[in-house]
This record gives sequence, C-alpha cells and structure tokens, in this order.
Amino acid sequence: MGSSCMLLKPGYSGYPWAKTYNSATMNTTATPVSVVAAPTPSQHILVVDDTATNRQILGVFLKKLGHQVDLAEDGAQAVELFAAKAYDLVIMDVMMPVMDGYEATRRIKAMCGNRWVPVVFLSALDKDESLVTGLEAGGDDYLPKPINFVVLAAKLRSLSRALSLRRELEDARRFSQAVTDNLVDAIVTINDRGVIESVNPAGCQIFGYPANEMVGRNVSMLMPEPDRSAHDGYLAHYLNGGAPKVLGTAGREAEGLRKDGSRFPISLSISEFRDQGQRMFVSALRDISAQKASEQQLRENAQALQAYHDDREAENSLAVEILEQLMQRPGLRDPSLHYWVNPATNFSGDIVAAARANDERFYVLLADATGHGLAAAISVLPVMTLFYDIVEFGLPLGRVIAKINSQLRNALPVGRFVACACVCIDPKRGMTEVWMGGMPSGILLDAGGKVVREIQSTHLPLGIDDFDWRKSATEALVVPAGGGQLVLFSDGLIEAQNAAGEAFGMERLCAALAGVPGERRLEAAKDAVARFMGQQLPHDDVTLLLVDLPSPKAV
Repeated sequence: MGSSCMLLKPGYSGYPWAKTYNSATMNTTATPVSVVAAPTPSQHILVVDDTATNRQILGVFLKKLGHQVDLAEDGAQAVELFAAKAYDLVIMDVMMPVMDGYEATRRIKAMCGNRWVPVVFLSALDKDESLVTGLEAGGDDYLPKPINFVVLAAKLRSLSRALSLRRELEDARRFSQAVTDNLVDAIVTINDRGVIESVNPAGCQIFGYPANEMVGRNVSMLMPEPDRSAHDGYLAHYLNGGAPKVLGTAGREAEGLRKDGSRFPISLSISEFRDQGQRMFVSALRDISAQKASEQQLRENAQALQAYHDDREAENSLAVEILEQLMQRPGLRDPSLHYWVNPATNFSGDIVAAARANDERFYVLLADATGHGLAAAISVLPVMTLFYDIVEFGLPLGRVIAKINSQLRNALPVGRFVACACVCIDPKRGMTEVWMGGMPSGILLDAGGKVVREIQSTHLPLGIDDFDWRKSATEALVVPAGGGQLVLFSDGLIEAQNAAGEAFGMERLCAALAGVPGERRLEAAKDAVARFMGQQLPHDDVTLLLVDLPSPKAV
C-alpha cells in the first residue's frame, strides 16, 4: 500500500490511528538477526531515499553490518555528498523529488572516472523497461521494494567481493604500469635467430630461471606448445618479408611456460630495433594471472546473478498464474459490479471480491495489503479465502469483518496489515451497509453522477488489533431516490502521479465521474487516469470499484 517501506501512510483524515505506530516496528520484523550478524567487509556507503523512514531503517541495518553510512534525501543532495567524499557503494532510490535516482546516478558515474563505485537501485518499478533505464543510467544492480533484507545483505557481500576484486585488479594494473615505467616487467631481448641475448631480474623471477639458464638459449623455451615448435618458423617468415604475427601488437595475450612446466597467461608486447646492423627484438612480458582470475570471478558473479534473476522470473510467472486462478469467482461477474485492478508489479496487493449469500444478500470487498508485489499478494490471500467461505451463509457484515480480522491477526507478522472496504446490499430489507478501515474515503453518487456524500474511513485496518463490536460496527447508507452508485478505491489511484509529480487526487476522480452514465463511469475514470499519467508508471497498485445501489423505491 505505497511504494515505500513505511508501515502506515498518514495523510488521510480517516487515519486517526496512524500516529500510534512508528518505523521501528518494521526494523525488528524485517531484519533477521542472521542477516545483521553476517560478516561483510566494511564499506563507506551512501544511502539515497526521499522517505525518512527508509533512510533510517537502511542506515541502522547497514551500520549493524559494520559499514559507515551517510544519508541523502534526494538525488541532488546525493551528488553533492558524493563530490565531497569518497564512497565505496551507493544505494539509490529511483523515484525522488528534486532529482530522481537515474539522473543522480549518471552524474555520480561521471565523477567516478576510472574508479568503480557500484550503484544499487531500490525501486518498486521492477518492470523490464525500468530495469533497462537503470542499467543505461549506470546502475550495477537492482533490489525491489519492499526491501528483502536477506537479499540485500547477500548482494552487499557479493558486491563487496566484486569491489575487492575490482580494486585488486585496478591496483595490479597501476602496479604493472609502474613496473613498466621502471623497467621491472620481464624484458627479454633476442637476436634474429631467436636466441636470448639478455633478460632482466623480473624475467628471471617470472619464468623461474636464473639468467645463466636463459641467455644463449632459444626464446621458445619460454613458450608452451604449439607456439614452441612454431616460433622459429614465424620468425623466419617475418625476416623473409612476411607479415608479422605478434610484432607491433601491444598487450597481446598469450601463454608463458615456467621452468616448473606450469603455463600462465601473459601480456606480450614486441618491438624491433637494430644493434650494429643486426636485427634485434625486445619483448616486454607481464604475468596477468591475477587479472584473469579476477575477470573470471566477475564473470561467475554475473552468471550467478543472472541465474538468480531467471529463476525468480520463472517463479513469479507461476505464482501470477496461480493467483489469477484463485481470484476468478462468479460474483465478480455480477452486472451491478464494475472494477479495475492495475498492479504496479506482476502481483497485486489489492483484491476485489464479490459473492451472493443464500438469502440473496450481495457482499462486495476491496482490500489493499501493505506494500505491493508478491509479499502483498500473499498477505491479502487469507482475506479473499475467508470472505468467500463465510459470506454464503448471510452473516451480518460486522461479523464477517470481525472473523476476517481474527484470521489476519493470527496469520500476518507484525507490521503487516490490510486496509479494507466491505459492502453488504440486502435487497429484501432494502438496506445497504458499509465498513471502512484504513481506506481512502469512499464516494456515494446519485444516478446522475453527482456526489451525494463522502464516506469516511473510521476504523483500523485489518490485522492490527483485536476487534470488539465497536470496531466492527457498520454504517447504513441512505441511497438517493432513483438509485445510486458507491465508489471505492485504493490509495494508489488518488496518489498516481504525472510527470510533474502531481497527484491525481479526489477532485479529478469526481470530475471524471460527473455527468457520465453509471455503466460508463469506470471507463471514464480509467481514461482520465491514463491521460493524467501519460507515460508515467504507477508507483502503487491502482484499484477502482463501483457498485450499483438499488433505488429505495425498487426494494
């Protein structure tokens, strides 16, 4: 229920309970002790997130892992801090005011020069195009919200190893350059017969021979097969006017052969000169075993991450199919029901459920679980399952709510809850009841689409506290003459943003519904949201539900 890691999202007048909870709850439930205790090389990390709770939770978590942490509340502040300090790693939120994560990452990468500073994106936008945008901006890894701290700790360990290897590689390259500048690489000089004329101490050390065992012998002794047997032929071919095989190619990778018979990778550069008219060749050789080992480790890390991503996508596809099958029920095809569910990810933390009881009462439910994605979808499944199990018996709406809340209290961990709106239409008694807990205010429209009243959410969400009769008390709606329509929605609808960062809001929703026939209002609202957002992607699950209410005269 929102793209942040916050437990509760204050901002609605119907959330009188929001001030009684704090972000420390999430830290204790979302961060297992085993993760905090996992050994990780200490790094200087910059955490960038516009939500204070997220920054604090990540800061505490990373410090428990032994890291030094600085916090930035937007991309512009992150760029300023990065210019002033040397960071080892950046954890970057994507959607932020002032400057988003993509632009901040581009500027940070531009400041890095040849130094590699990994950037890990944190975002609820885990669709392919979002991942591609992050990679193109210079991102090195991605972690979806809500944050799985076990995965985050594993990624930090993997990136720390890769960073250490990368730095070792960079140090080795700087060292090799210094060695070359000071003639401490292996320098081997041969004549036009391929016989070694001289070798420096570094060459003796690299190949394992003393100088007196190398000078005067053919240079092919330092080569494994097949180069050893072919070398004299290559040299004769070149001296007779043929094209060079290696000469003039700087840093060509080849293999060397040590005295002990072991083969190892080398970087080889050969140049030609004349000494008193004799054609001579000087070879500069560098042992690149450590570099190759580092590159292999980086490739293995990349393959492991890709395998993890592929497995996760396959599991997600199966889970989506299973959840879609579970949610398809006959009551959702009732002609008095109109709804739209647009998930922010593959999984929706919002559900719509509807069923008729044996006595013809019609029950409708809209539920919105904390967060979104697979975790939110799993959290809301008990609501749907229990709803369909009990409403067929025609229980009073208050008892239905109390039973669902009791189930969630037992099933959900601390910090997880489900906002809910539930309606019961009794055609025999001519009554419509509604219960609202933790949801944005609903709207009652007359037949012409005019707002008759706003229905406040005055109860706690489900799964937070035990319910007594007061907490499960319902409200009777007075339906306008000629019938009406009840409009319910998740906060993802009115909080949907356009490119300028403006929220869609209640006023735009009411304007989209006004004067539109009841059967066309859903499409009118969807079109209004699409026009408002343009190319922007939703940050949260978006759900809109319209329920036709019968005229008091017709019941």
